[in-house]
Amino acid sequence: MVAPDHSRRTPRGDADRPRNRGVIILPNGFTLMSLFFGMFAIVAASRSEFDTAGLYVVFAGICDALDGRVARATGTGSRFGSELDSLVDAIAFGLAPAMIMYFAVLNRNGWDWIFAFLFTACAVIRLARFNVEQAGRAKKYFHGLPSPAAGMTLATYYWFSQTSLYNQTILGDLNWTTGLRGLMLLLAFLMISNVSYPAVPTVGFRKISEVLGTLVVVTTFIGVLFLRKEFYFPAFVCYVLYGLAKTVIFGLMDRRPRGDSPVIDDDDDEEPLLLTAAGVVDTGTEARQRSHRRKRRRRPPGPGDSTRGGPGNFSPPPGPDGGQP
Repeated sequence: MVAPDHSRRTPRGDADRPRNRGVIILPNGFTLMSLFFGMFAIVAASRSEFDTAGLYVVFAGICDALDGRVARATGTGSRFGSELDSLVDAIAFGLAPAMIMYFAVLNRNGWDWIFAFLFTACAVIRLARFNVEQAGRAKKYFHGLPSPAAGMTLATYYWFSQTSLYNQTILGDLNWTTGLRGLMLLLAFLMISNVSYPAVPTVGFRKISEVLGTLVVVTTFIGVLFLRKEFYFPAFVCYVLYGLAKTVIFGLMDRRPRGDSPVIDDDDDEEPLLLTAAGVVDTGTEARQRSHRRKRRRRPPGPGDSTRGGPGNFSPPPGPDGGQP
């Protein structure tokens, strides 16, 4: 009888390791693609290719939207991924849109570069605050204007300026050179403000908010497919004004929007992924066991607990004859 050769067996962990590595790399790959498009947008703007530069910033926004969702779906979120995402966003949605505005609109010979600096600085501050408060978890609201929305608002202005809606209407007669400087300052302030902005709308038909979210998503797809240049800049401006108007209206009513707080508190059952990866928060069986132990400690004594020893349930020992002393 020949003994089985165990040396040829492949350990189960080794078989799974390539797949796990690929899953971990995937969200960071989207993040680095966002960095690639952000850098390419700066290069295109320096060559006066503003149409292409705006497109690259939009591509960066798509990659930025995918990396976090892929990380949450695969359970591969980590503090490294969160920090990398913020560093990339500072370039793709802070520096790149500011440089597009600098090359396309601002005066290169004067001090207009200071507007580009302020926008980029506020984007960096906003991302640092985001890492402290909201990074690594699904969100219903953003604390401050998201840097991708602010960056794409500036990056898509040139598209809008080349359309008939801009050139053949009263919009073309406005003083956009001065207005865009004010817009950059407004976006910079909103990124570091306490104004809350909704995240991706919930799609459905059971609630009014879900119906409105469905309409927003459908309208967005139609606008992107058929009215690319006419759609993006007005849509982002409406998003910026919506969050600002909502905050002002609820401020006058002396109350905060439902589910909205400076440090966003989403579903209590969903723990931040970066804390889980760092070992600060644990999930699964161990957390459920601890919860069960806490419930047992808080359980009030039942009818059968009267014979248990304790300060309030002391039973004297029996006497010599087996009865009470």
